[in-house]
Amino acid sequence: MSDNKEVWNPLTVSEIQVIFNEIPIRWWIAGGWALDLFLGKTTREHSDIDIVVLRCDQVILQEHLHNEWQMFKAYKGKLVPWNEGKQLDSHFDNIWVKKKSEPTWAFQVMILDTEDKHWIYKRNSAIRELLEDIGLESLSGVPYVRPEIQLLYKGGSSVIREKDVIDLNNVLPKLSDKKLHWLKRSLSIQFPNGHSWIDVLDLYT
Repeated sequence: MSDNKEVWNPLTVSEIQVIFNEIPIRWWIAGGWALDLFLGKTTREHSDIDIVVLRCDQVILQEHLHNEWQMFKAYKGKLVPWNEGKQLDSHFDNIWVKKKSEPTWAFQVMILDTEDKHWIYKRNSAIRELLEDIGLESLSGVPYVRPEIQLLYKGGSSVIREKDVIDLNNVLPKLSDKKLHWLKRSLSIQFPNGHSWIDVLDLYT
């Protein structure tokens, strides 16, 4: 695994849509692509592509992918095969996927935790939203994670990358006051002692 861990040949958004529309589960494009779908244009190069699904749908996902795709659990820098029919333990929420016939990674699946019809932000369970409210849909019918939620995942990470700051600066001017306040409040809950992005948000709210 270590030899090709970072070798990616990611699928396109359209290719993901074709695959996941055949799976009877809820799913959303996440990551930088979700923000570009919100903006309606490609703002930067994307080295991978992320999809989020609900933890309760993991077995259905695996059943539909296992014939053609290999799936690996990513945890603490290691990739471990996700064996067919095996339920993921709660600490696994990141799955790397590649075609069985190819050596490169095609997409990632992130697992969302839920409770009583709500999405729960794993880094702070006080932050939650109704599942029906966590996504939007592009003009071509692609579901994607709401931009303020995606920015929370980026800003709430232990490491904020240059591309995350680029995404923030691209998206903030396009967010409504409601979305801006939601992001600011959520970051304040996760980081009660302050966060650099809160200072940026103060310029818009």
